[in-house]
Amino acid sequence: MTQLPPRGLWRTKAGVRNLPLAAWLGREADPLDPDDGVGRTLVRRYLAAFGPAATADLRAWSGLAGLPAAVKAVREELVVFRDERGRELLDLPGAPQPDPGTPAPVRFLPAFDNAILGYDDRSRIIDDAHRGLSVAGERVVLVDGRVAATWTTEDDAVVVRPLRRLTGAERAEVAAEGSGLAGFLSDGESACVRVEPS
Repeated sequence: MTQLPPRGLWRTKAGVRNLPLAAWLGREADPLDPDDGVGRTLVRRYLAAFGPAATADLRAWSGLAGLPAAVKAVREELVVFRDERGRELLDLPGAPQPDPGTPAPVRFLPAFDNAILGYDDRSRIIDDAHRGLSVAGERVVLVDGRVAATWTTEDDAVVVRPLRRLTGAERAEVAAEGSGLAGFLSDGESACVRVEPS
């Protein structure tokens, strides 16, 4: 499936329009050739953006079958890790690896952000109880690297709706980051943010 314009264009609102890829291309898409460098490039670029990641994450993000051959072709170039559950994770050599104790600042993510959708196992960032938010197109707020609220705009304000109880310090951080977002979205006309009760 292909999503058609104007959805996804800057400052444009429209309903989602989809079309089968073959109709958009005017022909059937060619299957992925294991000897084609495109698959290997896709693996490297995905890991550059989202690594370390499991091959299941790559498949979930791309929607492509046939990537095991591309992963196998570049495996010798990659660094292998194991996560807490023993899953194999791949990454590029020399990729940044922050200390596990590094604090994660508050971040506002747009609808359908790859930080959530780029992985098969999303439990590292979102609780199962709220997993449906990512596929429903909700905009979310990360607190300490995890989904803790949703956000929207009303009039000239960014409105935050917590999904769990936020501490006073967390509320202050959310308000500060939301104020910057409000300014960006309004071209500097407003810095108004409202964090609703937890």
